[in-house]
Amino acid sequence: MIRRFSAITVLACVFLAAADLRAAGTIYEVSYPPSTKEGELQFGVVYRLWVPGQDKRLRGVIVHQHGCGTGACKGGETAADDLHWQALADKWDCALLGPSYQQPEGANCRLWCDPRNGSGQAFLKALDDLAKKSEHPELREAPWCLWGHSGGAFWASIMECLHTDRVVAVWLRSGTAYGYWEKGEIPEPKRSNRIELTPIMLNPGAKEKDHERFKNAWDGSMAMFKAYRKEGALIGFAPDPNTAHECGDSRYLAIPFFDACLKSRLPAFPGDRLLEMPSPWLASLGGTKVAPAKEFEGDSGQMVWLPGERVAKIWEQYVANGKVDDTTPPSAPRDVAVVKNAQEQMELTWSAEVDFESGLQAFEIHRDGLPIGRVPKESKGKFGRPLFQGLSYHDTPEAPLAEMKFIDADIAPDKKYEYRVVAINGTGLKSGPSEVAKEAAARAEVVQPQLAPTRERADYARNATEGVPYNSSIEERYPKKLP
Repeated sequence: MIRRFSAITVLACVFLAAADLRAAGTIYEVSYPPSTKEGELQFGVVYRLWVPGQDKRLRGVIVHQHGCGTGACKGGETAADDLHWQALADKWDCALLGPSYQQPEGANCRLWCDPRNGSGQAFLKALDDLAKKSEHPELREAPWCLWGHSGGAFWASIMECLHTDRVVAVWLRSGTAYGYWEKGEIPEPKRSNRIELTPIMLNPGAKEKDHERFKNAWDGSMAMFKAYRKEGALIGFAPDPNTAHECGDSRYLAIPFFDACLKSRLPAFPGDRLLEMPSPWLASLGGTKVAPAKEFEGDSGQMVWLPGERVAKIWEQYVANGKVDDTTPPSAPRDVAVVKNAQEQMELTWSAEVDFESGLQAFEIHRDGLPIGRVPKESKGKFGRPLFQGLSYHDTPEAPLAEMKFIDADIAPDKKYEYRVVAINGTGLKSGPSEVAKEAAARAEVVQPQLAPTRERADYARNATEGVPYNSSIEERYPKKLP
């Protein structure tokens, strides 16, 4: 990962197979040094942008913004590498952007988390530079989904006010700037358009409510919900019963939330005005029961706003116990390759499709019909469900990034083996086994394992010709998961 602060540094990740490169996507990187000019960003910053393959016109950008402090800045370095968030971006022809600020230990976080202190300007410049480097000029005007944690939520809540017409939806995990501008600690941002246009979800940890350090995150979120909802804003409140300030398993509601908003708001033609949300579902604040808005009794201005039935049902589970069900197994891995490496060991690589509902937890390796190993060897979930890439406090993959690779060192000379790989999703459900793979006839260069193209993208052209609209849900286009 490049960390030198040249004026613009670009990294296009080079994969070993051109076909996999197009399918898996490419990461571009730009970095800027700290500025000493008044009104400009005083910290260095790196922006990493994942662009899906197939060279399609991008329809939006999903921004995953870390929080305050050196640990959060470090955690944000891998945001664009997250396979689950990439799957969401890939489904809607969006890019995934992970900024990482170089905030020194003990420095004032407001110098970046308030976008009016230079980070907003740097963000727009990064999109412009990344548009040039990726050869996707549409990035300059593409709309945004803004996900923010803590200081990142502070940043996102202000950006939504300043750029309402470009924001598809906002997820505010354990933070908002609302309470601070209401108390006069920072200037209130001037809203660029009507408050009722942008879907917003507030997602504090329930354990923050009485927490000495993080109580402001809960209080600010509750105050923002009540004030915004009273004004007719499309805003929800989803407290996580299992966490304090850490992100936990919030992605299992955040990804469906953005999925629903992207489906409803992205225009048919990129660059056109964002569409308005359809009739919502509602829930009572502090309750767990949901219903369509037309069936809900009481003052809707005090109810939790939810973007449709699917998200409402997931919200119902999440606020009750912090968990979201996934009853369907993942797809089987593919492109399994086996070669004998220089150490006379069998080296397996493969591709896999991310389970859209619960992500990927691990892979099981079978040799001659029997399990012989697992990648990773142990599944640990310190901050939430165990995942193949790990899960940090900040909802990002743990470094170093996991590879879809397994070494079988326990082999007999001259014996031929047959291998299969099984995927395990975030809830522990297993796929069927992959097709059989045997040692290649001649040693070949090992291909870096890549994320396989999702069914949504692979079948896009077929769906279009068969009259299935691209702005349909995954259930409409794929009523049953492939085995």
